[in-house]
Amino acid sequence: MYSAGMLSVVIPTLNGGRTLARTLAALVPGAVDGLVKEVVVADGGSTDDTLAIADAAGCRTIAAERGRGTQLAAGAAAACGDWLLFLHADTVLDEGWEAEVAAFIATAAMSGDVERAATFRYALDDTRLRARVLETVVALRCAAIALPYGDQGLIISRRFYARIGGFGAMPLMEDVDIVRRIGRGRLTVLRHAAVTSAERYRREGFARRALRNLACVTMFYLHVPPKVILRFYG
Repeated sequence: MYSAGMLSVVIPTLNGGRTLARTLAALVPGAVDGLVKEVVVADGGSTDDTLAIADAAGCRTIAAERGRGTQLAAGAAAACGDWLLFLHADTVLDEGWEAEVAAFIATAAMSGDVERAATFRYALDDTRLRARVLETVVALRCAAIALPYGDQGLIISRRFYARIGGFGAMPLMEDVDIVRRIGRGRLTVLRHAAVTSAERYRREGFARRALRNLACVTMFYLHVPPKVILRFYG
C-alpha cells in the first residue's frame, strides 16, 4: 500500500524486556503494509532478555553509550529510512496508527515541505480516573505550548532531523530539547495514541510523579545540568 523503505523506527532500550514485545507487536501492521522499513533497537547495556526479544522480532540491534539522548542519536545514525519514528520501549501505538502516519508523510511529500514532525496523543495503560485526568492535562499542555514528551513518540523527516541537529547526547530532557528546536509551527499532534506504561505513576503516585516531571522540565529551562536533573528524576 505504501512506498517501501519509508520509515525507520528507533527504540532506545535498557532492560526493557517486560514491555518491548508489546511495543514491537504494535509495529507489525506498519511493516506488513510496507510503511516500516526497519526497527533499530539502540541498547544501552541491557542484562535482561531485551536483546533476545529484539533479535527474535527481526530488529537491528546496536550497542550505544547509556543515556536516552545518546542512544536515540546512535539509532538515528544507523537507520536507513527517509523518515524516523522514535519510540520508547514501554509505549504501544494505537491500532490503525500506520494509516495516519502514512497520510502525514504523504501530505508532507505532496506539499514539497518535509521539514515537519508529528507526535501521538498521550495515553496511559491504566483504567482509573486519575489516568484520564493526567491525559487531559498533557493534551492541554500540548495544545497550549506544543510540548509533548518522548513517550508520545516522534515522527520526523531525516532531512529536518539533520538540519536541527538531531538528539543531543543527554541522559534526560532530550525530548524537550529537540521539540523546542522543532518549533510549534512544525509539529502536529496525531489523533492516534501512544499508550505508555503507567508503572512509575502507580508505584510513586500519580500526583507525585507528575509534579516531579514538571519540576524536571522547569529545571531544564533554568539550565540545570541534565545529569543533575537525572538524579532528581530517579
